[in-house]
Amino acid sequence: MIDIEGLSITQDEHLRLEHPATGGVILFGRNYASPSQIRALIASIRAIRPSLLMAVDHEGGRVQRFRDGFTTLPAAANYERLDDLQLVEDAGWVMASECLAVGIDFSFAPVLDVESGISQVIGDRAFGRDPATVSRLAGAFVRGMRDAGMAAVGKHFPGHGGVIEDSHLALPVDHRTLNELEDWDLLPFADLITAGIEGIMPAHVIYDAVDAQPAGFSSYWIQTVLRGQLGFKGAIFSDDLSMEGAAFAGGPIDRAMLALEAGCDMVLVCNAPRSAEAVLEALGSPSPDDLKGGRLDRLRGHRSRVPEDLFNHPRWQSTVQRLQSLSDH
Repeated sequence: MIDIEGLSITQDEHLRLEHPATGGVILFGRNYASPSQIRALIASIRAIRPSLLMAVDHEGGRVQRFRDGFTTLPAAANYERLDDLQLVEDAGWVMASECLAVGIDFSFAPVLDVESGISQVIGDRAFGRDPATVSRLAGAFVRGMRDAGMAAVGKHFPGHGGVIEDSHLALPVDHRTLNELEDWDLLPFADLITAGIEGIMPAHVIYDAVDAQPAGFSSYWIQTVLRGQLGFKGAIFSDDLSMEGAAFAGGPIDRAMLALEAGCDMVLVCNAPRSAEAVLEALGSPSPDDLKGGRLDRLRGHRSRVPEDLFNHPRWQSTVQRLQSLSDH
């Protein structure tokens, strides 16, 4: 999965989008000017490769890429105060409906990390400070997404909330044991997997009492725990391989190969076009993998479920009004 630089596609980007190893595109705030502009941009990308998955980070709060013309979503921590499952479910429905309406397939959401009071990068992105609250609220958000026609991708497995460092800037190390993680951070992932979540993104975090590799590069975490013990059958996405938390693995090609060998279905290379080109060339023309393809196909958005006149739909109007009241409070 690659990204693009601006509001339209350059010739170099056109060539990268045509490459057979490109499987998707993630969009950022720099790609957005208005709903009509982003809709046209996505249509131009699909005109090149209709099969490409279109993704975005659109959680709410600090992490919401599309602003003007989209509903302002509160940070996940705000829902904990009300513990109103219907509002959380409706918020997931609004987020997903608005993204689907412009052509996005899925958002990398929800965050399933448990907030511990020390992680600045997670912080209010988490739904709560205990696993049961996170499972309950994130589960409601996912139900709303699914009702709109969007699959969910939970992050950051097995939990990023217990470390101070930001994996965008460093490689965090969590010293807790496997039993401690199983009794706390892993619980929301286990609950959402049981509920059928379609995608998971591992963390760029080393859990050194369990394995020497960061979770997103660890066959133990991905194959033994996530696939084996938790029985996850959905798609696994690496976190961005351009982050400092991935640098331990070497250059861009080494990072991508290690993540794929560990069990990721799709790797993200963002904000580094030359690195993306190097990875694409190294991958060449990947052989078809029916199992991996099936897992990724489940991430395609069902735009037919979005109300034709979304902004006049009673559920949209009611939810936006309640979310505004929550933000004002």
